[in-house]
Amino acid sequence: MRMSMSRVGRHLLGLATIALVAAGITLVTGGAAFAELGQPAPWEWHLQASGSPVMDNIVWFHDFLSVLIIVITLFVLALLVIVVMKFNAKANPVPSRTTHNTLIEVVWTLVPVLILVGIAVPSFRLLFLELDVPKADLTIKATGKQWYWSYAYPDNGKFEFDSLMAQDKQPRLLGVDNEMVVPVNKVIRVQVTGADVIHAFALPAFGVKIDAIPGRLNETWFKATKTGMFYGQCSELCGKDHAFMPIAIRVVNDQEFASWVESAKKKFASGGTSTFASAAGPTQ
Repeated sequence: MRMSMSRVGRHLLGLATIALVAAGITLVTGGAAFAELGQPAPWEWHLQASGSPVMDNIVWFHDFLSVLIIVITLFVLALLVIVVMKFNAKANPVPSRTTHNTLIEVVWTLVPVLILVGIAVPSFRLLFLELDVPKADLTIKATGKQWYWSYAYPDNGKFEFDSLMAQDKQPRLLGVDNEMVVPVNKVIRVQVTGADVIHAFALPAFGVKIDAIPGRLNETWFKATKTGMFYGQCSELCGKDHAFMPIAIRVVNDQEFASWVESAKKKFASGGTSTFASAAGPTQ
């Protein structure tokens, strides 16, 4: 027996609804299936696993918007299917001549406004959280250079060292010779600048991305809630070795950090550790 056009439409709408809902659930809950802490993972299509309160909020806002988009998409799809099936020439040979409907016009004006307000409130809250630097436990100055990073610890003896990509370390193109080391559960203020061209200090797991501009000192912050290694990269096109100036941050407990500071004061005391980006072999 042949199915009527309306039944076919309802059947297709049901299948589309199931598919989109399944995709939405997977998007919200399944993105971390292959996630590795602090670094990209094979087949990863969701955000990196969070390692800071700011990133927690970014992940929540991303998932909230994804659900909202899916709901709106399903609603518009349902309206389109209803219009196609109910208001075609065969099903409705005598069309209505209605030109205005006050209730519908009020609803389709107010509902988008309410949706935008619902997006704006958590959006502004997140922006305020990112931009309002709380009282810092530790300040680090990160200077972008062609093509590596230099880190200075003015609160811990004013030593400074360079951090270049290491050819013999994993993960590939992210491992460095000298990592930035910070204590866990402490507010870290990062002052960022550039020595030559515009770079960008970006670390996905901490929700941090800020430009390093020559002659200007920008500030950002993070509070690592987990120990381990976290990786990022320069996120501005800064020259031929742009892809080879990674950021590596090692998060340790307070005792390990104090021990590292003492050893770093001796290791980098002379200030003679500066090297040049020409050491980035893969581009040659």
